Formats: sequence, structure tokens, C-alpha cells
Amino acid sequence: MGNLEVVRAEEEWQRAGAYSVRIQGMNRQHHISLREEFDEHDGDGTGYIVLLDDGYPVATCRFYPIGKGCAAMGRVVVLPEYRGKHLGTMVISEAEKWMGECGFQEVLIDARDVAVGFYEAHGYESVDDTAIKSGPFDCVRMRKKLDMR
Repeated sequence: MGNLEVVRAEEEWQRAGAYSVRIQGMNRQHHISLREEFDEHDGDGTGYIVLLDDGYPVATCRFYPIGKGCAAMGRVVVLPEYRGKHLGTMVISEAEKWMGECGFQEVLIDARDVAVGFYEAHGYESVDDTAIKSGPFDCVRMRKKLDMR
């Protein structure tokens, strides 16, 4: 890895980096159609984090409001060749920081069943044991209270 930069994607060219990671990491790798990957939550009002390695987008996530003081985080994607290097931690940490600055006190995520341990290690707890189907994945709804310090 080269020079890593965490970007709060507020301009279209930066959001294109988030979309690029999602196309490579979900559309191509898991054969999820573009129509399924990009939904009504993509666009204005959604926050995107993009991690750049020497300017090349390699990890991303998004968040959007879902109720008073609550945001949903999702589309957490790290390119396959960058996995296992704590980049997922970097993007969700920046997203949580940004959400806190926006006044959100709680975040929900529908975590893939294989990623539950990752989110638990970052302070998330399962809402219940109900499996949620999201495309081809089995997911578990998890929540975290954001530290407002």
C-alpha cells in the first residue's frame, strides 16, 4: 500500500470513487446487478467515505438518515486485494465520526453473517437473531450507540 487517504466524498468525482469500489467489489465479484447495488439511498443526503491508496479508490461505505438521531450505514466494501489490512475499520470509523458530527446518536447496519464478528469487535450488537436477506447474502441487523464526546 502506498499513501492512504480517507475522504468524505462530498463532490461527485469523489462519490465516483465509492461507486467504483462497489462495482468492483460487489457487482463484479458477487454478480450483484447494478440495479440492486445502487438504490434509492444513493445520491443527495447520503454520506460516502472513500479510502484512496495513492489516489486509487480501494474501500468505501455510505450512511443516510433513517429516523430522528439514527442513521443506517451500509455498502461497506473493501477491494479483495486490500482485505485483511484494517481498511474496513478505517472507513467505518470515519463514517461514525462524521455521523456523530451530523448529530446522529445511533447507527444501524445489516451486517453480512460472515461479518458479524467484525462489527461486534467495533462495538455493534445484534438487534435480534432474525436473519435478513439482502440480495444473495444473509444479514443480521446490528446497532451501535455513537460516542457523542
